[in-house]
Amino acid sequence: MTNYGTIPTSSSPTNVSREYISRAKARFQEGLATRRPWREIADIHSFSLPRSFSEAVARVKTNLAYFSVNYAIVALAIVFLSLLWHPISLIVFLAMLAVWLFLYFLRDEPLVVFGRLVSDKIVLIVLGVLTIFVLLLTDATTEILSSLLVAVVVVLVHAAVRRTDNLYPDEESAGLLRSASPSS
Repeated sequence: MTNYGTIPTSSSPTNVSREYISRAKARFQEGLATRRPWREIADIHSFSLPRSFSEAVARVKTNLAYFSVNYAIVALAIVFLSLLWHPISLIVFLAMLAVWLFLYFLRDEPLVVFGRLVSDKIVLIVLGVLTIFVLLLTDATTEILSSLLVAVVVVLVHAAVRRTDNLYPDEESAGLLRSASPSS
């Protein structure tokens, strides 16, 4: 009897961990696929001051939707850099990042705790509160809060001064960009 053409169904721990790692890698790459090119976010010719407050708000909404992954990377980098002088806080930050990846970003199936299905919204809220609480326990409160404030200011300033007329949305985000664009 030959096994030619059959798919092995072995579920050894090595195969399971390889499968999880490959799925996690694919989901991570999927998430990064929505990241816009850094050249596009830093295009000098695309910056100008908004003419009004309403135009600035419309630009912020559009740019937040369009560059959301880039802005998240910038914010995480700012927090990471602020924690370089607090090794314990940095270790906690990296551990919480691993928890976020495992429980929120790289999960394929719904989360079930004690036989109950937990919604993504609840997971997001609990992880957010837990992350802030644990990081504040590391005595780096000032650095964390100031780095988050700096990240918010950097993102909002960029989003307000980055013109939106030369953005090329893909089909998925086209609805978000149309609804956030100022009416001409």
